[in-house]
Amino acid sequence: MSRKFAALTLLFVAVAGQCEEPKAKDKDKAVRVLIKTDAGDIEVELDGRAGNTVANFLKYVDGKLYDGGRFHRSVTPDNQPDNKVKIEVVQAGINPEKTKDEFPAIKLEHTKDTKVLHKDGTISMARDGPDTATSEFFICIGDQSELDFGGKRNPDGQGFAAFGKVLKGMDVVVKIQKAAADGQILKTPVKIVKVSRLP
Repeated sequence: MSRKFAALTLLFVAVAGQCEEPKAKDKDKAVRVLIKTDAGDIEVELDGRAGNTVANFLKYVDGKLYDGGRFHRSVTPDNQPDNKVKIEVVQAGINPEKTKDEFPAIKLEHTKDTKVLHKDGTISMARDGPDTATSEFFICIGDQSELDFGGKRNPDGQGFAAFGKVLKGMDVVVKIQKAAADGQILKTPVKIVKVSRLP
């Protein structure tokens, strides 16, 4: 009996070990999401170094709050006359009918801590004051160092919370930026059909 018991125990440990290994690997995998829009698809890889910001974004993705949302703002060198520090981004938000379902604002994760900087194709959270970001996000066109911690775009110098990068679809981002706008507001917002995790 003792030998059979020992053999069964070893078998159980071996099987359990095999079951645990994929979980560890899955945890290390970068999360990718697909943003399907009327203008085309944008594939984004989220960066775990900005873990709290990523978790917040995924709450909106998993809750399907971005489905039916829109890219509504385009910032170009020509449409920010009141800003001494120019940037280039496109900004998007959740379905307007679901604003009542927004989650509480999150604490700002500084780029000096995460090391996720505002480079070409970076996705980042929009905000007003520090610790006010909820669901609105933007994507950088070109490197935007003035959006990092210490940058001069925001008077408080705290920067914005970058949390990933575009892997595919920057042509779609540029197309959105070049769409007709009244100031920085797109005349015809680009509809977000669906945002979902990729396997």
